[in-house]
Amino acid sequence: MNLPEYLVLAAALVSVGLYGVLSQQSIVMVMMGLELMINAVIVGTAAFWYFTAPQRPDGQVLVLVAVTVMAVEMAAGFAVTTAIFRARDVDMVDMAADLKD
Repeated sequence: MNLPEYLVLAAALVSVGLYGVLSQQSIVMVMMGLELMINAVIVGTAAFWYFTAPQRPDGQVLVLVAVTVMAVEMAAGFAVTTAIFRARDVDMVDMAADLKD
């Protein structure tokens, strides 16, 4: 595969993730859309690294940072979702809108 094919894959992942974030009502589904978008960043970064400077570790470090951010985001998101569900029996984004006040 060439770089443009990986970039098309990354763009498709961003598109599907953005659609998931904007169209879903469930908090878990919104977080899954965010995960798809972070995965797109990982694919794009790894592809650029592989095709431009494979001898330098910059791309690998950025991929590891993105994977770490993804893991922290999911852990924090599921912790908040579990706390909201236990406190108010809310599992939809619209029902949790009163938390911003």
